[in-house]
Amino acid sequence: MTIGSRARPLRILVAGGGIAGQALAFWLTRGGHQVTVVERFPALRAAGAQVDLRGQGIEAVKRMGLLDAVRSKLVDEAGVAFLNSRGKARATIMANTSGRGRQTLTSEYEIMRGDLVRILYDVTKDDAEYVFGKGVDGFEQEPHRVIARFSDGSSGEFDLLIGADGQGSRIRRTLLPQGCDPYWRVGIHMAYWFVPRIASDSSIRDTCMVPGGRQIMRRSHNATETQVYFVIREESEEASAIHRAPVERQQEFWAARFRDAGWQTERFINGMKTSPFFYSQEIVQVRTNMWSTGRVVLAGDAAHCASPYSGMGTSGGLVGAHVLAGEINRHPGDLPTALANYDRVLRPFADEIQGQVNPRLLRLGMPMTQRAIDVFQATTALACFLHVPDLAARLSKEDRGGNWQLPENPAPTSAA
Repeated sequence: MTIGSRARPLRILVAGGGIAGQALAFWLTRGGHQVTVVERFPALRAAGAQVDLRGQGIEAVKRMGLLDAVRSKLVDEAGVAFLNSRGKARATIMANTSGRGRQTLTSEYEIMRGDLVRILYDVTKDDAEYVFGKGVDGFEQEPHRVIARFSDGSSGEFDLLIGADGQGSRIRRTLLPQGCDPYWRVGIHMAYWFVPRIASDSSIRDTCMVPGGRQIMRRSHNATETQVYFVIREESEEASAIHRAPVERQQEFWAARFRDAGWQTERFINGMKTSPFFYSQEIVQVRTNMWSTGRVVLAGDAAHCASPYSGMGTSGGLVGAHVLAGEINRHPGDLPTALANYDRVLRPFADEIQGQVNPRLLRLGMPMTQRAIDVFQATTALACFLHVPDLAARLSKEDRGGNWQLPENPAPTSAA
């Protein structure tokens, strides 16, 4: 599908060069539009931790003709082990690699965020214009155009502005009514970074529960690096504010919360200072009943962040880009209809994947006492002995996105 001879190509500005923004560039340029992607970071942000593809997200990548490229970069993660404080595995849930049913805690498609970003950039950089080190600080709308104001003091005119600028979206902040809080909080905070890999770091993701609603995870994505995650249940002003503090203060906060946690905590804390990056965040969902106004629309985490615990964050961004680009390509001369259809078609899927996150179940996986940890691990060990997780995954009729069906392709692809 390309724009017909009677339809004028749209000038589309995408704010945010992450996975959702790049997926939009992929489909919109194939629809014949002139796409500019501005990314506030000074270079391609090809960093970050491990992500996965599930359900409709796998199909979205397949339709882009990129499934083989993704497979070539998959991380070797065979499953998830639950450890005691001495590092001994009490139970292990393996990935479902049968090609049927539902993905388990580990997906069949685990990939580093940076690798997926580079794959998408390589197939879009020749068709879309990428501008790094420049963000959208504001905008004004007129009946036939939107004027974007950039961080370098310049401005530009476009037919459509898409805010794909993440969970903390500036575009969303301007779009929503003043005082509107789009965040749905679950009372959990997370930090992650890299440390050097050692011989005992296997292809199994290790999860160690610590009293006080704390959790330590370790997973290794290549021969030299290991990812570390500290997670904590805490509802305090300090925990919510720490993510906006300088990195040194963030690291002090996390070290203080976990210094007595046992296992390999000392190794992980020592590795903070030399890690190539350090990221701290509150686990939230973005829930808003308005995704667009006039010629400005939200996409990806800016519109419907489902949180890491949904297992569908990356897939949700890819699916949302597929739907939004499809509606724009089908209705280039009628943006109100395109954006209304985008909301109508995607909203049930976004509600489904966000509904997968149950705070009560999350709290069960982050017990406050050692006794509760022992009960959780004993129950999980028995379930694994009886092959319950494996059978439940294989016999499931649908993955985490439910039975929602991905719409038709937004545009033709040479490899689809």
